[in-house]
Amino acid sequence: MAHLTTREQSCLNWASHGKTSWEISIILGVTERTINFHLQNAYAKLGVYSRQAAITLALQQRLITGDPTSEPKRQKKSPPARHPVPPRNPS
Repeated sequence: MAHLTTREQSCLNWASHGKTSWEISIILGVTERTINFHLQNAYAKLGVYSRQAAITLALQQRLITGDPTSEPKRQKKSPPARHPVPPRNPS
């Protein structure tokens, strides 16, 4: 079973509602080119060549819900761990 990223799932969920790449780009606040990039990656992972085939297969495999409004919020990445600075030697 393919593993889709959160963004790939989001793009496919919106596409399943008939949204174009341009409309999805407005909704998600990214460029249309970025949407097409994510959709193409999803097609490759699913082994299909079209938007409709990707949506159908993702729904059948329960990789997407078909409801773009019920998606889980993306978790913020935690800042990198800081290493303590060793104390200076007073000389």
